[in-house]
Amino acid sequence: MTHANGATEQAVAGGLLRRLNETLPLTPEWTAAYEGVPRHRFLPDTVWLGDGLAPCDRRQHPGAWLRAAYDDEAVVTQINDGADPGDGERWPSCSASAPSIVFRMLHMLNVRDGDRVLEIGTGTGWNAGLLAHRLGSDLVTTIEVDPALAERAAENLKGAGLAPRVVTGDGAVLDMGHEWDRLLATCSVRKVPPGWAARMKPGGVMLLPWETPWLCYGLLRLVADADGSAVGTFHPHSAFMLMRGQRTDLRIFRDVVGDDHVPDERSTPLPPWSVTGDDWAAQFAIGLQIPDVWWTWHEGPDVEGVSARLWLATTDATSWAAVDYDGQTDDRFTVWEHGRRRLWSEVEAAHRWWRGHACPGPGQFGMTVAPDGRHTPWLGAPNWPVPRSK
Repeated sequence: MTHANGATEQAVAGGLLRRLNETLPLTPEWTAAYEGVPRHRFLPDTVWLGDGLAPCDRRQHPGAWLRAAYDDEAVVTQINDGADPGDGERWPSCSASAPSIVFRMLHMLNVRDGDRVLEIGTGTGWNAGLLAHRLGSDLVTTIEVDPALAERAAENLKGAGLAPRVVTGDGAVLDMGHEWDRLLATCSVRKVPPGWAARMKPGGVMLLPWETPWLCYGLLRLVADADGSAVGTFHPHSAFMLMRGQRTDLRIFRDVVGDDHVPDERSTPLPPWSVTGDDWAAQFAIGLQIPDVWWTWHEGPDVEGVSARLWLATTDATSWAAVDYDGQTDDRFTVWEHGRRRLWSEVEAAHRWWRGHACPGPGQFGMTVAPDGRHTPWLGAPNWPVPRSK
């Protein structure tokens, strides 16, 4: 590294630190970790930027690459699980989270000197490096399901003079043998994997990005009890890639809708964009109530009189619904439903319940995870469960 390069890196890193302190002042311990574990040293030479996932190579575009390293934005560090997509679709499979959410989560985790911490989802290794700098490498274990990512992260950590334990495997099923004071996931979950709460010390904290098939949004902060249960509340403003073992790969016309399906027809006054648009609170509440339903828009379908169609389906692909917008009428929409369940009816009921409870936001909801793995979402307090579709 030349002196000029080093000075440039210090300058852009210092600029990000100032921006972080404007929104979430870092404690002296985390400031020292930020300065001692430079983010750019944990990024691969090629990252992918923007909605189109355009490749940015450090050797060809060093300035753009360094700016990406110290923007307060997520940086995609792997696509297509490491496979070459060729001319096919690119999709993100690993990223370095935006620094502001990284430090907000570390703040929420509230680690103390001597805490033993388990991280699920090593990724680049930067998060594990920050924790190891703060606590000491011997107190941090990080698990990565992708062998190539795990190997690269271990090299990154070694290069930074840190040596937390890096384990290759599925964090959803591995029993790491210890009892943990803190557990941090850097991938979203739709269910808390069995056994996580049971491996926590009483009073231990788990911080997990949350997702339903309806919406990827929010953080769930749980506190473990001695009986293997955990209870806690949701917090807004985050979106992470889903844990690989909980992914679903479904397409409406490939997997769900059959040529022989004859759906029932009716109409609805509920605009489909009311439950799929920018109202994250509505989407979050609906996702908690119908946790196995997903949706996708089909703009300009080849159907006479239909400008756009909203599709809904269950994750087991046995029931589906479609809501048609003709491009003009905004108070009545045609609904098609097929299968054992009437999915748009379930959405209408979920939306009606949410409005009837004064349109609560994600931060007003919580979750209880029982020792047997049952998940019970609630509004306001654990004794006020959220209704869920059967």
